[in-house]
Amino acid sequence: MGKKFKKETIASKAGIGTDSQHGAIVPPLYLGTNFEYEEIGKEPPYEYSRQGNPTRDHLIQALSDLEDGLGGEILSSGMAAISLVANILELKSKVILPHDCYGGTFRLFSSLAAKGILEVYFMNQGSKSFLEQSIDEINPDLIWIESPSNPLLQVVDIEKIANKAKKNHSLVAVDNTFLSPSLQNPLKLGADIVMHSTTKYINGHSDVIGGAVITNDSEILSKLKFWANNLGITGSPFDSYLALRGLRTLSLRMKQHEQNASALVELISNHPKVSHVYYPGLKHHPSHEIAKKQQSGFGGMLSFEIKNDLSEVKNFIDNLNILSLAGSLGGFESLVGHPYTMTHAALSAEQKKDIGIKENLIRISAGLEDTEDLLDAVKKALD
Repeated sequence: MGKKFKKETIASKAGIGTDSQHGAIVPPLYLGTNFEYEEIGKEPPYEYSRQGNPTRDHLIQALSDLEDGLGGEILSSGMAAISLVANILELKSKVILPHDCYGGTFRLFSSLAAKGILEVYFMNQGSKSFLEQSIDEINPDLIWIESPSNPLLQVVDIEKIANKAKKNHSLVAVDNTFLSPSLQNPLKLGADIVMHSTTKYINGHSDVIGGAVITNDSEILSKLKFWANNLGITGSPFDSYLALRGLRTLSLRMKQHEQNASALVELISNHPKVSHVYYPGLKHHPSHEIAKKQQSGFGGMLSFEIKNDLSEVKNFIDNLNILSLAGSLGGFESLVGHPYTMTHAALSAEQKKDIGIKENLIRISAGLEDTEDLLDAVKKALD
């Protein structure tokens, strides 16, 4: 029996040493749009790159290994990945989503509901009544989970929700972007589908837009592949090549992301100008115990509320060094964001208020900089 490797090692070596033509260690990038048929009527393994591509397959196989999945698809963006899951549902399907989900997710499902395509419910999935009453009352076709949520980092019990969903014959899909496969594996917790914006931690270098959807169910996998090809939203080979490069250092990067986030949380929590900090690693965070149970780390994302009004937020951001004001996350560089006017700008003032997204809320994606440099920059801006 051969040597067994940890899944991180298997994923990091995905495609390595598979080049049969020249023996290249790193597998080549297949940019070709089409592939040759040997004869009429005999379909080759690859026909057309929208439908299938060797470079894209290296990436999805690596992610499937990490997530304990059967397979999946690589898409052109995180939103394309979310759209793909929406498209495998039947007309008028009922979908429950987190009330505090990512603004793009809210916008997409709200738009589909407005057109009469889906019946959509945004609910606080961390509430006791959600598990005990709401799922039974609505009897959804799909429960979409975002844990931790963006930007308030609420963590919900994926296993409990999945167990309840099975009794109602509901599918469960989890957006795992904030943690990556390195820190959380929703399929192991009972989910049917796991989704990633590979733009973020998986690629990790802020130079790729992409998404991934993975499942452990063969029937769902067939639907995902059919609709990805049907809609024409599969990812490019070049982007897959770059994301695969990023994936090979994922576990190493996540350690530094978390180290920097934890250090920032400690600094911010003790600063007189900060009124509230959102980070599941804090023992007093409402979902700390759930996070500790289902995650292998607390990740590199944090949010906090600064005292006073929007002018104080602007003052803080204007005086920041190192961190840039930008809307993405999960890259090598630390970024600061203002959810009220950026990620959740599409929501009304009343909707933001209901969720708890205030004008004085700031979100930080902790990067890979030297920890002391990062702490010094944030402290000076707060002071």
